[in-house]
Amino acid sequence: MEAFGLLGAGFATALSPLNLALAVAGAFTGTVVGALPGIGPVNAIALLLPLVYALKLPATSALILMAATYYGGGYGGRIAAILLNVPGDPSSVMTTLDGYPMARRGEGARALAITAIGSFVGGTGAVIMLTIAAPTIARAGLAFGPAEYVALIVLAIAAAAGIGGGSAAKALAAGAIGLLIATVGVDSGTGIERFTFGVLEFLDGVDFTVVVIGLFAVAEVLELLERRGGAFDSVPDVSRGGLRLADILYTFPTMLRSAASGFVIGVLPGAGATLATPLAYAMERRIAGPSGTFGKGDIRGVAAPETADNASHAGSMIPMLALGIPGSATTAVMMGALMLYDITPGPLLFRDNAPLVWGLIASMYVANVVLLVLNLPLIRFFVRMLLIPPWVLYPLVIALAFAGVWAVNNSVLDLLLATFFGVAGWAARKAGMPLVPLLLGMVLGRMLEDNVRRAMALSDGDLWILVSSPLSAVLWVAAVGVLLWPAVAGALRARRGQAAA
Repeated sequence: MEAFGLLGAGFATALSPLNLALAVAGAFTGTVVGALPGIGPVNAIALLLPLVYALKLPATSALILMAATYYGGGYGGRIAAILLNVPGDPSSVMTTLDGYPMARRGEGARALAITAIGSFVGGTGAVIMLTIAAPTIARAGLAFGPAEYVALIVLAIAAAAGIGGGSAAKALAAGAIGLLIATVGVDSGTGIERFTFGVLEFLDGVDFTVVVIGLFAVAEVLELLERRGGAFDSVPDVSRGGLRLADILYTFPTMLRSAASGFVIGVLPGAGATLATPLAYAMERRIAGPSGTFGKGDIRGVAAPETADNASHAGSMIPMLALGIPGSATTAVMMGALMLYDITPGPLLFRDNAPLVWGLIASMYVANVVLLVLNLPLIRFFVRMLLIPPWVLYPLVIALAFAGVWAVNNSVLDLLLATFFGVAGWAARKAGMPLVPLLLGMVLGRMLEDNVRRAMALSDGDLWILVSSPLSAVLWVAAVGVLLWPAVAGALRARRGQAAA
C-alpha cells in the first residue's frame, strides 16, 4: 500500500503543467518519428538527449519526456508495418504478418485502432505490475554487494548476447567493445590517463550522447539509404472500416495474456520487445488452434504483439530503476541521461530520489492515456508522415543529429566521433553484430570496474570473492546458462527432428 501512496505524490508531479505538456509532446513526437520507416524510438530519444541538455530541464521532467517518447515511438512504428509491410524495428515484424493482410482487405483503420487499444491495455497493465514489483525488487537489491553487482552486470551483458538473437560470439564482442569505450579517460581509482592519446577532450571519456547518436541515428540513415531509395507513392485508405466494440471484447483475453508475458520478458536485460512480440504471437496462435487465421489477417495476430510490445517497455524499466541495469537499448539511453544529471539508478534510487521515480511511473500512466487520446483521432495525420520523401527526411535527421552533438560540447571532435560511430554502427549491422550489448557495455563499464575494484579491496585481491556468496554464484550460473541456451535449444530441436524423421 505504501507504493500506491507514493504513486499519488507521483501523479501530483506528473500532472504539473510543465510535465503534462512534456508528456503530450513526447507522445506526439515519438509517434511521428516512429511512423517514419526505420526511425525507431531509440533514435528519437537519442536526438532528444542534447535538447534536454540544452534546455536544462529538471531530471524528472527529462525522464518524463523520454518515457512518453518511448511509448509513442513504439506505437508509431506499427503504422508503416501495417500499411506498407515495412517494419520499422525488429519488434514490429510480427505485426506485419496479420496487419498488412488486414490493410490489403481495406481494414487498415481497424488494424491501427486495435493496435492503439492493445498498446493502452499492455502499457497500463504493465505499469500497474511495475508499481507493485519495482519497490520490492529495489529492496532486494539493497542486499547486493560489489561481488553481486559484478555478477549481475555480467548477467545483463550475457543475456543481451544469449537471448537477443543472432550470434552470441558477435554479441559478446560488441559488449567487450562497449566496455573498452567505457575505459577511455582518467581512471577514477588511480588518476592515470587511459586511451586518451594525448587528446584533452578524452580526459572525461567518450561522451555518451555522441556515441548514441552516432550508433543509432547516423547509422540508421546510412542503412536506410542503402536499403531503400524512393518514397512511397501512396498508402492504403484509413478513413473506412473502424474498430467495433465486438473486436475489443473478442481480443481482450489475448491482450491480457500478452500484457503479462510481455512484461515478464521485458524485465530480462537485452530481451525486450524483440523477444516479447514473437513469443506472444506464437502463444496466441497455439491457443487459437484450427479456429485461427493467423498470417491471413487475424485481428488477434495484431493485438498480441502490440500489447506485448508496450508491456515490455514498462518491464524494461524495472532493472534500470531498481537495479541500475538497463533492460533495452532505449532504457540504456535513458540511464545515460540520468547519469548526465549525476543520478545513479539502482536500489537507492527509490530511497534517495523517490519523487523522481514515482513521478516517472505516474507519467507512464498518463502517457498511455495521452497516446490513446492522440492516436485514434489523429491516425490519418500520422499516416501522411509516410509520404515524406527520403531526400527531405534523411538530411533532416542528419542535421538534427549533428546539431545535437554540437550542442553538447561545441566540439568539432564530437562531430567527427559521431560520424565515426555512425559508420562503425552501419558496418556492425552489416556484419550481424548487435548494438545493444555494446551500449550496455558502455553504460555499465565504469560500474563494473568500480565494483571489481571494491571487491578486490575487500578480499585483499582474492578473486574467489566474486563467486563466494550464494547470490553471486546463482547469477554467474544464470549468465553461463543464457549464453549456452541457444546452442542447447538448437541441439534439442535437431534431436526432435531426427526422432520425428
